[in-house]
Parts: sequence; structure tokens; C-alpha cells
Amino acid sequence: MLGQIVLKKFPKSLLLGNNWGVGIYGSSWNASRHFHKSCPCERFHEIDPKGEWRDEEGRARKKREFLVGKGLDDLYGIKTGFKDLRQEIGKWKNEWKEKLTDDSQLHLVHGDRDLVFNFKNKESLEQWTTLADSDHEQGFSKCQLTTSPAGKALFQGFISTTVPKDGRVKKAGYANMKCDRKMKSFYRESYYDWSAYTHLVMRVRGDGRSYILNLSVAGYFDITWNDIYHYVLFTRGGPYWQFVKIPFSKFVFASKGRVQDIQEEVPLHEIASVGISVGNIEGPFCLEIDYIGLEVDAMHTEEHAYEQYEMPKGIPNS
Repeated sequence: MLGQIVLKKFPKSLLLGNNWGVGIYGSSWNASRHFHKSCPCERFHEIDPKGEWRDEEGRARKKREFLVGKGLDDLYGIKTGFKDLRQEIGKWKNEWKEKLTDDSQLHLVHGDRDLVFNFKNKESLEQWTTLADSDHEQGFSKCQLTTSPAGKALFQGFISTTVPKDGRVKKAGYANMKCDRKMKSFYRESYYDWSAYTHLVMRVRGDGRSYILNLSVAGYFDITWNDIYHYVLFTRGGPYWQFVKIPFSKFVFASKGRVQDIQEEVPLHEIASVGISVGNIEGPFCLEIDYIGLEVDAMHTEEHAYEQYEMPKGIPNS
């Protein structure tokens, strides 16, 4: 039974670019450009959400060496624990206040827009993490997230498609920025609930490159850790800001970079995190972001933009 569930979740997948004739990165569409993809897991169970590259024993050893070097003994840990406990109890109280004072009759109307991420100061950048292939020793790309001269978020760096000569990496050249997972009190994982909205809106100033917007819907079980919805963010380049409005119905469902044969609607009540990726074309990149928000458009009635195909008998989900 469980094996059937696994087969249901991962049918024979397509690479975006091979069958659709479209690419992801760059200003033109062709079959040579596609999502970066991880190696398929040949085991029944994924050990870690980060994949096979993570060296847990090495990380734990370095952490122990750091603590011993700083003289951080068990007493320090106890003091820190009590401090965290007070903070988490405060968060728990605020959660209940919000729940009890929530107006269930409040509803959104056409044209309402709410900001989710407003990059107005350095503190707003702390909830975002940048990552490039060089951080995993899988390439030489670099990236950083800083404050621009205009006081906005500036995602910039250099994409290098040079493949390391280690006999292991076959393709290189990517960079990514991703917001931290939303958390409740006592370190409980939570989700963004965007079910009342129809569009993702952004105000950006780019360099002419195409970027990828990522909506992660990672769940509790390992089979969902790599479920992400993608859509292309085209930038014009030049000195002018551009307003971007993307329907959630246009996002494409993929797992480990492979677009799935069976497409599903974005579960807007279970958004784990948001990210922006760039890659494949060597050279510098620069994306300035003012805000990322949500909008209600009552005129948009489309539920899902992509066709659903009837699978032959004997194939799961047919």
C-alpha cells in the first residue's frame, strides 16, 4: 500500500524544456534550459530534507569543538534554555490573543492587497537565507542579499557554469534566496495561509534576466519535502521599477526540479516558504526587490491553468 503511495507521488516526470519546448533561465525559451535537479533517491526513505550532501557527524563535531573552545558548558546551556522558555511563552500568549480576537466575519474584497515581505530595512533581510552551488562545493557561483542604495533588498552575485573536476558534479551554476520557515511558539513549524488571495504581486527592478519564483509546500512526511511550485519572473532591466502580478493558478508543480505529469493546484493554506532562484547563464546578476505581497482579484476565476490528461489504465492516478 505504501509503495503505491510513493508511485502515486512520483510518476514518470518531465523535464521542463524537453516536451514543452520551454526553458526556465534566461531571456529566451529553448530546450537546453531547465530546472536544476537533484539525484533521484534510490532508497525508500529520505534521511534529511537537505539531501545527501549534508554531513551530520561533521557538523555535530564542529559544533562541539566550537562550544568547548568558547567555554560554553552545561550551565550556559541551562541559562540559555530558561531565556528561550520565557520568549516562547510570550509568543504562545500572543498566538492565543490573535486567535481569540480574530474577526471571522472579516473578508477581503476585490483589489485588496497585503504585503507579506516588505524590504524596508536590514532587519527584514534577516529572515532570508542565500545559497549558491559554491556553498555545497558543487560549483563556483556566489550570491548575497544586501540593502541597495535605495534602501530595498538587493539580491546579487555571479553565476559560474564551470563544473568542478571532482567526477561527481555534472552541472553547475545556480543561486537562490529563500525565506525562513514560518514558526509558532516552542519551535513548531507553521504555514502561511494565502487561500483568500488569487495573485502574488511584487515590485522589482531587474537586470533583464529571468528568475524563478518558488513556493515550497513541504509537509511533515519526507515524500513532500521537495514539493515546490514554480513560475518564471521576467525582468526588463533598466532603471525603472516594474510591478509583477502572477496568478497562483499559473504556478507549475515540480519535485526535485522535475515537473510532474499530474499537475495540482497550489495548496495556498500550506505555503511553507518563498524563494527566488537564478542560474544557467554565466555572468553577474542583480535583482532589487521592494516588496512581495498578495492581491485579491475577483475577476480572476481560473482555478488551474494546465490540462489534466487521462492516464492509461494500470498507471496510478488514472
